Amino acid sequence: MALFKITVKQTQVSNGIRLEKGMSVQVASKYSSNPMMINGGQEVQDAFMRMYGIDLRKFGGGNIANSASRMEVVKIS
Repeated sequence: MALFKITVKQTQVSNGIRLEKGMSVQVASKYSSNPMMINGGQEVQDAFMRMYGIDLRKFGGGNIANSASRMEVVKIS
């Protein structure tokens, strides 16, 4: 199992949702590649909803992959 830290690179607003620079979540994934691109980013979506109450699908226009370039993904372990 891999652990990833996903961090917002810059403050931005889209579809009435505001992401602040530095907001971050940690995601444990059974996959070793970018969790933003696996299974529609569901693990990342769930983590942002749990931590901040933010719906990344609404922010990204229905597709979480649209938010991927706005976030830094670092594999911790």
